[in-house]
Amino acid sequence: FIDMFNDRMRCNNPSPNAGLTTTMMLKPNHVRLHLVDYHRTLFYDRIDQYDVFIYTEDDIRISPTTVAAYLHETHRVESIVGSQHATDFNVGIVRYEYDFPENVVITDKTRHATENVTRVYWEHLGKPIFEKAVDKVEDEALSPYYMSMHLHHQGMYLATASLLKAWKDRKNCKFDEIRDRPSNPKKPSQPTEGTQRVWMSSQMLYGGRHCGVKQLLPVENFGQLTVLHLPNKNYRRVGKQGRIGGSDNAPKNEFSDGTEVFQRSHPLLLKALELHVEMKKEFPNLQKSNIGEGGQYTGVRVVDTDVKKHHFHNDHKTAFEKRLNAYKDYVSRGGYLIESDMDLDVEGWTMEA
Repeated sequence: FIDMFNDRMRCNNPSPNAGLTTTMMLKPNHVRLHLVDYHRTLFYDRIDQYDVFIYTEDDIRISPTTVAAYLHETHRVESIVGSQHATDFNVGIVRYEYDFPENVVITDKTRHATENVTRVYWEHLGKPIFEKAVDKVEDEALSPYYMSMHLHHQGMYLATASLLKAWKDRKNCKFDEIRDRPSNPKKPSQPTEGTQRVWMSSQMLYGGRHCGVKQLLPVENFGQLTVLHLPNKNYRRVGKQGRIGGSDNAPKNEFSDGTEVFQRSHPLLLKALELHVEMKKEFPNLQKSNIGEGGQYTGVRVVDTDVKKHHFHNDHKTAFEKRLNAYKDYVSRGGYLIESDMDLDVEGWTMEA
């Protein structure tokens, strides 16, 4: 997979300053829901190295348009209210899904069921829309151009270096300090303002009792700051018990119990990994794609930060060491696959294998 990612993300611009550096940082599995915390330290440790910082959950599609629109609107806000007052705001994001019929598998026979499918902003309910789902901005200078969502959860956020620095010193904010989400004092396991991931992506920044930064969404360029939630399943929760729009008498939201059996796709389908391996076998001459100036490996980096292997079960420890050693060998020879790397059963291969 790392070799395939290298092919996908390689920058062909010959400038020595071009391209992306991608680093995968391994964390121990006991971190669990607090994996979302670690980005904050990375941001502030590298605050002077980058112009824009993006935190996102792993199931959101962010495009160059998203980033360009964020920077354009951020500069626009600064030009309207001034750089100091602009730190009271941040250009936000709205997630969407497509509302495919819940009771239909889309095939040639049922493709007409998609004729009314559209984008839906499933987290934002209520009508009239500009009373229940969307808020107008109180700032007189910004109100002609911007609005905000009543529910400000985004699953991600973008920030410039100057904004991150300002929020570090902002009253009641301390955005650089990692801390647990607010909880019930009598029952700490019960969150009062969302889960840890909601806290780190949105609530700490936009919550009125915390940083109190105001989310801004541009009316004219709204569509450029909407992002696809890739699982495309959460709209099905709306109206279910314990979910947005649901009541005690609503249908239950069913969860997996591990006994489900799913029909796999046809074995003739050409898988991405399968084609990638065959290309590498057929073109063994192309072995310098991941080597930069000075003969150094320039592809995806994997950093074993604080994984304690003695905490693993023996079978997991063996698999971990095998994977990590294979990666080190891959880097040492310049970032190309050899025959033993490609000797695998693609059809039966899993992330746990």
